[in-house]
Amino acid sequence: MIPIYDGFAPLAGRYDGFIIDLWGVMHDGLKAFPAAVDCVERFRAAGKRVVILSNAPRRVWSIKARNAEMGIAPDLADAVMSSGEDAWRHLAERPDAWYRGLGWRCYHLGPDRDLNMREGLDLDFVDDLAQADFVLNTGSLGEEDTVGDYEVFLNTAAGHNLPMICANPDLEVMRGEHREICAGIIAARYQELGGEVRYHGKPHASIYDACFPFLDGIPRDRIAAIGDTLRTDIAGANIAGIHGVFIMNGLQAPELEVDANGYATPERLAARCAAEGHRPDAALPMLRW
Repeated sequence: MIPIYDGFAPLAGRYDGFIIDLWGVMHDGLKAFPAAVDCVERFRAAGKRVVILSNAPRRVWSIKARNAEMGIAPDLADAVMSSGEDAWRHLAERPDAWYRGLGWRCYHLGPDRDLNMREGLDLDFVDDLAQADFVLNTGSLGEEDTVGDYEVFLNTAAGHNLPMICANPDLEVMRGEHREICAGIIAARYQELGGEVRYHGKPHASIYDACFPFLDGIPRDRIAAIGDTLRTDIAGANIAGIHGVFIMNGLQAPELEVDANGYATPERLAARCAAEGHRPDAALPMLRW
């Protein structure tokens, strides 16, 4: 069975560095979780290093500003990294052959809040897929949208053989009590239609490579990733060779059938992890000391 703890205090001595998920762990999309903020403050007071890693398809400066609005101070962590920042840097720097072969005409699929992803890029943003060289996918246009709403768009893009950059591999997110689809589920459907997708963010190894410089000198077995999604946070920890701590009362709470205090039974937790093939080293109901 996977060890379940009431809080992080019994685990704290095992780790010197942390990579902590944002949405579902530090906040619910509307406000910060005070217990989580307190826990990270205790990490920092003990001299441990903290990187906040989000699959948000936005630049780091934008995420820091939004965090501050929700009650997460800019200096709470040593660093913040996001899937959006990683995608933006690849578009700006063209560090590999895949990016160098993309072309310069981009169709951006995403809501207005993600427009900061366009800033500073030497790209021609077009409104017609027939004129595009590739698609930048940062998510759905409306909060009530379903994947089916993008079927015509995705078939058209596939018909033009357009590569897609997915700046958020998440399938869904909870905004307060409301569940919304993310860029990842649109990208997954595009792949089913034969489209080519390049992902940035958890669980893909490149996003951890962007985080490790902030944790330089700390052995991998002294670093813990903390998150509420097995297929991204815990799978990413497993891929990166670090420990994973799973938050049960997050996005996957309904599947785990957690109780009113956020606990799943050990049997239910083990079965869910076995079904998805991703095993954390420990689990908590929520991030708290």
